[in-house]
Amino acid sequence: MTAPLIRPILDVDRDAVAAVITAAFADEGDHVAALWADVVARGHARAELVAEDGDGAIAGHVGLSHAWLDTRPELVDVLVLSPLSVVPERQGTGVGAALLAAAVAEAERLGAPLVVLEGDPGYYGRRGWEPASVHGIESPSRRIPGPAFQMVALPAREPWMTGRVVYRDVWWDHDAAGLRDPVLAQVEMNLPD
Repeated sequence: MTAPLIRPILDVDRDAVAAVITAAFADEGDHVAALWADVVARGHARAELVAEDGDGAIAGHVGLSHAWLDTRPELVDVLVLSPLSVVPERQGTGVGAALLAAAVAEAERLGAPLVVLEGDPGYYGRRGWEPASVHGIESPSRRIPGPAFQMVALPAREPWMTGRVVYRDVWWDHDAAGLRDPVLAQVEMNLPD
């Protein structure tokens, strides 16, 4: 398969992106698509990229939205990477990795000091993400297992930028910060010690 074209989202892509998110997240797809639509509607999205196949079909999407880092001297604007979505038939073909790399480059271009996400440490760790706690960054919820709250430090980050990440209200309104039992307990059991 050829590598996808990564580009900024266009208004005409909205329905296709909603379908990609829904398909990628299976049983949680409608919830994740509604969450992202609300992030966009509330003006919290800072960047959206899509992966376009050679035939023009949207094979993947990644979103970056605004959050804060609550440091001792001040609130610092940071970015949250979520969702990262790839249609099921293209998962495992490099589309997600290409979107992830492009999102990090876009975050750097936007001047963000860091990007955080909640996700599988095995997948993201292979792509340069580290547990945020290594850098003195705390998750916004105790329902996010430590290894799953990850970050990439960007050139604009300074050593004093440590503290707790504060998500925008939209994440709480959708109960989308971390996991709830019984899924949380299952994930915690499978994380390495």
